[in-house]
Amino acid sequence: MIRTSLFKKITLCGILLCIYISHVCAQDADTRSTVTPKELADTLSSVNVYGRRPLATRQALHGKELQALSTTSIADALKYFAGVQIKDYGGLGGLKTVNVRSLGAQHVGIYIDGIRVTNAQNGTVDLGKFSLSTMETVELYNANKLDDCQSASEYASGATVYLRTRRPANDSLSAQLRMASFGTYMAKANMQFARKGWCGFVDIEGLTSKGDYPFRYKSEFEDTVGHRDNSDIKYGRIEGSLFKGGFSSHIYYYYSERGCPGGIVRRLSDKYTNVGREWDGDFFTQMSYNWQAGNHRFKVNAKYTNEYLRYCTDYPENQNTAKVNNHYRQEDIYGAACYSWRPWHWMALSASYDIRYSKLNADLKHFDTVHRTDQKQVAALQINWRGMQLAASLLHQHYKDYTQTHTGAADPLDRFTPAISLGYTVKSLTLRAWHKKIFRAPTLNDLYYTQAGNRNLKPEYTKQWNIGAEWHYSSPRWNASIQADGYINKIENRIVCLPLKGTYTWSMMNYGYTYCRGLNATGNVRHSIRDWNFSLLTSLTWQRDLDRTDPDGDIYNKPICYSPTLSYGITGIVAWRRLSLTVSDLHVSERMWSYADPEDVLKPYNNIDIKLSYLHTVAKKTDIGICLEVNDLLDEQYEHIPRYPMPGRNYKLTLSLSL
Repeated sequence: MIRTSLFKKITLCGILLCIYISHVCAQDADTRSTVTPKELADTLSSVNVYGRRPLATRQALHGKELQALSTTSIADALKYFAGVQIKDYGGLGGLKTVNVRSLGAQHVGIYIDGIRVTNAQNGTVDLGKFSLSTMETVELYNANKLDDCQSASEYASGATVYLRTRRPANDSLSAQLRMASFGTYMAKANMQFARKGWCGFVDIEGLTSKGDYPFRYKSEFEDTVGHRDNSDIKYGRIEGSLFKGGFSSHIYYYYSERGCPGGIVRRLSDKYTNVGREWDGDFFTQMSYNWQAGNHRFKVNAKYTNEYLRYCTDYPENQNTAKVNNHYRQEDIYGAACYSWRPWHWMALSASYDIRYSKLNADLKHFDTVHRTDQKQVAALQINWRGMQLAASLLHQHYKDYTQTHTGAADPLDRFTPAISLGYTVKSLTLRAWHKKIFRAPTLNDLYYTQAGNRNLKPEYTKQWNIGAEWHYSSPRWNASIQADGYINKIENRIVCLPLKGTYTWSMMNYGYTYCRGLNATGNVRHSIRDWNFSLLTSLTWQRDLDRTDPDGDIYNKPICYSPTLSYGITGIVAWRRLSLTVSDLHVSERMWSYADPEDVLKPYNNIDIKLSYLHTVAKKTDIGICLEVNDLLDEQYEHIPRYPMPGRNYKLTLSLSL
């Protein structure tokens, strides 16, 4: 368990840091023009308008549209984007990771207000820990976002997810109560303020769920009916932000205890019970400040992260699995300095430097504390002249690890990677093409995990090519957009875990070359007339992700596991005054999960969700809301991972009060 005194000290230090920086920056932080609360509210509830089209492939959900979807976590929102695959191990407590264009979860960067959420231990971010209630915009970029002043880390991922928190326009207090299937109860409170140029919020949430949903698993050889045991979860989350002009800060703490139900098996014996338990404690505090001085722009970022994980299966009723009781603690300190210069209005030159220090400690046998320094530098050029756009960057990354064991640390990693984007805009049409080469460094688990770690791993390289087009139409009542991109991805030296020394001894290895070609397309239409608003959001992904490792092997040119050929989403939103109805249908085709048998495929599924909400004003400044959601209407109980069935049809009823 996290020591209370330690957490109090960390929290106090984070708060004092934010307050100190706020006072230092208060005199000159407000570099933007003054905006009235009404103007700000109108801006946040509308579609973002850009002076120039982004060269990267961009998808976004924001404002009322984001809240209208049947979503509870960031992972739920991202599933509406083209090219995205969500891995979900079932239920509220299951791990949720995102994979974009089959690059892998470690190649996707997650950013909150421009600063990355990291995990040096395994390189993945559990999106189920982050709530949508504080978010104004969720964006997905393939390649680089291409702001004229951004950190070097933002160039270092194959794809990036940007989460922008809400900037309040006035004071408010709201509360929510939710009752849902499988013994789920949630309570949430949110306080917002805006005065004298400052604004911010404090958001608190708590949830408990038994998670014992029924399932039926049927195949050629078995027919299993039962309830998911040990899939309960309890968590608490508190976070707050403070903004003024170019200054922003964020503080976050999340604690949970959950069961790890494992995969379902044939019920040959009642002796087998999944009893694994997991405890998480995640804390971070971050700040960012940017300012303009003539043609020069500056930005600094800072962040401190402290994460705790305990995994335990050491219980008397655990008969047939290994008994473990492991504790992990990782700390992360990050800083960045960014600079851009516009010699002319059509050209921007920028340079950034990032440094990150990570420390991982665990009580595994023969495991020694690992320290990592990660430095990144980037030089970038952007040109926007008479509809022609060009962006080029060169990124340098340097990793160095330190240990005290006799085997020593892995060799330092030092690489340069380029990226280039081209575009041309004429009226409402934009044509674009880009190429990016990037890699992911081996994680600390890949290198140093007891028995499985391999200190000789090479980085996993990706090469991406993309060509696409984007069209927009806008009128007082209509707004429409269409974009389509064809792409090719190549991944070399994939980092995988293979049984090299027998069934019970696995090792991390560089093995594999994959070739993926695909098409992403989205089409959105919005129409408003009098008190009515209509939105239609569509996404389509077609891709072939193939193994090209060994031309003489049995699996050469076969699809990569968990990679569907076709997936699409259709979402309709109808709103009349303060009543809204949302219906969405997400389809995923069949996909292999093992090369052992051609019949080892996950079945295709359609996930249909319905959300009906109504907001009633009982006084001038008091709103009462009610919302009913039905998820997986057809009760398909599909799977993202074999033998981890999803909950099937379930219900959520939410009551809200806003002052």
